Amino acid sequence: MVIGILGCGWYGKALARALIQKGITVKGSATSDEKLGQLSDEGIIPFLVKFDLESESFDPAFFQCDVLVISITPRFSKGETAGYLPKIRRIIRAILQYQIKKVIYISSTAVYGHHNNEVNELDEPRPDTESGVILLEAEKLFQNETAFKTTIIRFGGLVGPGRHPGRFLAGKKDIPNGMAPVNLIHQHNCVSISTAIIEKNTFGYLFNACAPDHPQKADFYRAAALKAGLPVPEFVNELKNWKVVNSINLSDVLGYEFKVKKLSELIV
Repeated sequence: MVIGILGCGWYGKALARALIQKGITVKGSATSDEKLGQLSDEGIIPFLVKFDLESESFDPAFFQCDVLVISITPRFSKGETAGYLPKIRRIIRAILQYQIKKVIYISSTAVYGHHNNEVNELDEPRPDTESGVILLEAEKLFQNETAFKTTIIRFGGLVGPGRHPGRFLAGKKDIPNGMAPVNLIHQHNCVSISTAIIEKNTFGYLFNACAPDHPQKADFYRAAALKAGLPVPEFVNELKNWKVVNSINLSDVLGYEFKVKKLSELIV
């Protein structure tokens, strides 16, 4: 089996390592020459792949794979708004051209707005941010294709190696909405969920992927800062707009269960 990972960043590299340990061949993409060596050092077959608003550049050999994992999200901090969906359309054309039949698209729980409720995969997303709107449109582009099957994973906020949550808000004061629940997922679970989808051939589905534990923001980030030995943040004791993202498909469709239920146990 050959897996292509379009976007070998924090999550993509971790997934590649896990797949390689299982004896699976992994092709990974980078957008600059200097990053190719980093992929090669991980045992990933490196490819320079670029999709932009009006152009694309890649070696067709990258798309010769059994499963393509797409892990590229809109980079609003770098001004990528109008260019994201055209980029996705170009990627879909390449998938069709090279006849890839199985795709995993990494999306985000940002497609669910903060409407003071609990949501799962059966609920219609109502995004309330620009990123959420764009990601939902991207999901639909994949879902509308019939020549290949796409499984969409909506990850919550990402934590894990190199992303210790104690650093996110350390030392800040008067942080609003301290009583709101958090929707996070550890890198370990991101990787194991993705691996299970590939191994069980579970394509054509939608999965919300958040830890089943949703502590209050103030409680979680205070504890995380203490564990990291950082200044403890201070929150406003209030509950404004919030959401709790649940999953029914992880257990019912994939048969996946979180081995560690508490987020705090994963933060060391």
